[in-house]
Amino acid sequence: QVRLVESGGGLVQAGASLRLSCAVSGRTVGGYAMGWFRQAPGKEREFIAAITRFSDSTYYADSVKGRFVISRDYAKNTLFLQMNSLKPEDTAVYYCGTSDTSITLRRGEADYWGQGTQVTVPS
Repeated sequence: QVRLVESGGGLVQAGASLRLSCAVSGRTVGGYAMGWFRQAPGKEREFIAAITRFSDSTYYADSVKGRFVISRDYAKNTLFLQMNSLKPEDTAVYYCGTSDTSITLRRGEADYWGQGTQVTVPS
């Protein structure tokens, strides 16, 4: 059974940084495409970052490019999202997801999802 558990969210001021973690069980973070998504109040869930299976190619949504970095730790079987220069518009519930391909993730879809972690950046 595949299970993803996010952590690391919180309330931070604009300009601050946060690092989200996604602990994975039931599959290896290196053997599958892994991604981060977010859903702001009243909006649909959107793709923000992905890392491909077997390699470290990464993809980002334009809204976070240059500020967010996706990475993974093979030993800990954990996915990370380093978020820098946070803005009020980054306020959302953040989810990690996994699929066979990054193309699927970049469409906003995933085979498995975590439960989400809240990030709030007051204006």
